Amino acid sequence: MTGWLEGRRALVVGAGSGIGRAVVDAFRGEGAQVAVLERDAAKCAKLSSEVPGTPVVTGDATTRRANEQAVEAAVSAFGGLDILVNCVGVFDFYQGLGELDADRIDDAFAEMFAVNVKSHLHSVKAALPALRDSRGSIVLTESASSYYPGRGGVLYVSSKFAVRGLVTALAHELAPDVRVNGVAPGGTVGTDLRGLGSLGLDTRSLGDTPRRAEEIADRVPLRVALSGADHAWSYVFLASERSRGITGGVVHPDGGMVVKA
Repeated sequence: MTGWLEGRRALVVGAGSGIGRAVVDAFRGEGAQVAVLERDAAKCAKLSSEVPGTPVVTGDATTRRANEQAVEAAVSAFGGLDILVNCVGVFDFYQGLGELDADRIDDAFAEMFAVNVKSHLHSVKAALPALRDSRGSIVLTESASSYYPGRGGVLYVSSKFAVRGLVTALAHELAPDVRVNGVAPGGTVGTDLRGLGSLGLDTRSLGDTPRRAEEIADRVPLRVALSGADHAWSYVFLASERSRGITGGVVHPDGGMVVKA
């Protein structure tokens, strides 16, 4: 522990598994107090058991009410809020437009953009008064898919480009009071990123893909397969005072995709 977040008060949205859960652990290890919002009741129960005393709110991050409840829980427990992180996401398992049934597009689009984009808007909106008071920091989860094709299907990639746009728009709007940055992880081992229910993919987890670690390592220059714990340090940096001169930026823990030939 280096204490980079000592005394800071954080809310992590989508904290039940994968990158979100790793962010909770990393933030606590760096001295932060952390509250969480998570939709899955079983994951909430596990969090409460493994991290006693953590304010845990069970709710759907795509809704205004759940985000407001989570912010209220954090502020009530900690006396304020300094950091908001959103790690909520859903996947489309690489389906292109040609594969999508025309009569499923409306529902699939609505679900994808509600989870991957609207949840970010609701969490920022709910947390904004408290973050203005503390001159705090927001870290949203982009993706390698926010910059490169092929790492998701047409709906996933377009939704992640939208999150990239949110980081830019919100950083411009909220300066100088609140910093807004993004983390754009590449492929991640140990993730429980699920598919769209509207496409019948919600029982499928990206982390269960056979030979996933080897596949991730083979496609990036550094030949690494990164975990949520690896990605979490990028969130620590952007949430800390070490990055106090950065807003509208992004960290790319993706194994070096930018230099791939």
